[in-house]
Amino acid sequence: MMKNVAVALALMLLPRAGAAQDPRLGRLAPDARALVAPLVDSAHAAGLPTEPLVNRALEGASKGAAAPLIVAAVRRLAADLGRARDALGPAARTAELAAAADALRAGASPAVLQRLRDALGVRRLAVPLGVTADLTARGVPADTAATLVITLARSVEDAQLLALQREVERDIALGAPPLAAAAGRLGAEDFVNVASPRTEPTGTGTSATPVRRKP
Repeated sequence: MMKNVAVALALMLLPRAGAAQDPRLGRLAPDARALVAPLVDSAHAAGLPTEPLVNRALEGASKGAAAPLIVAAVRRLAADLGRARDALGPAARTAELAAAADALRAGASPAVLQRLRDALGVRRLAVPLGVTADLTARGVPADTAATLVITLARSVEDAQLLALQREVERDIALGAPPLAAAAGRLGAEDFVNVASPRTEPTGTGTSATPVRRKP
């Protein structure tokens, strides 16, 4: 009788344990899969998106990373997704949470994420968050990056915001100081002297693209 009870309990638990399993995890090495799968299940149970976690694990596997490194990366991303949801609220979409997690990883604080959410209101936040994350990762202070993005995102479309991000990336690659490059391309050259008084003038040798504001 005890054996039958144990088997019944095991069968009851099987569907729940595998509810969040993604078949793509089968592409991981067995040792990595054994540790990543419970992390994905836990995220699923907590209401967090699992797609970014699976993608992170597969990315590590494609690069030949060892299982401990893959597991650490997935665990860190799960924690960042949780912090991102706390900052943005339960209604945040997967793309927004993923972009917010990137911003946190780059050095932005949850307060910066909340500023973006509060300033842009019902606007979809994925692109502004992603641009903030990219600028922060490239050396622009997170608070400054958020201020610049908020100012611009209120008046231009996402496509133009992304185009300007690529131009900032190019300017930085050519040697422009990150803050000067961002301020110049986003049409806020005067902001450099306010945000960073010791920053050199913005003579970066680039010609800022005019920003076409929304009517």
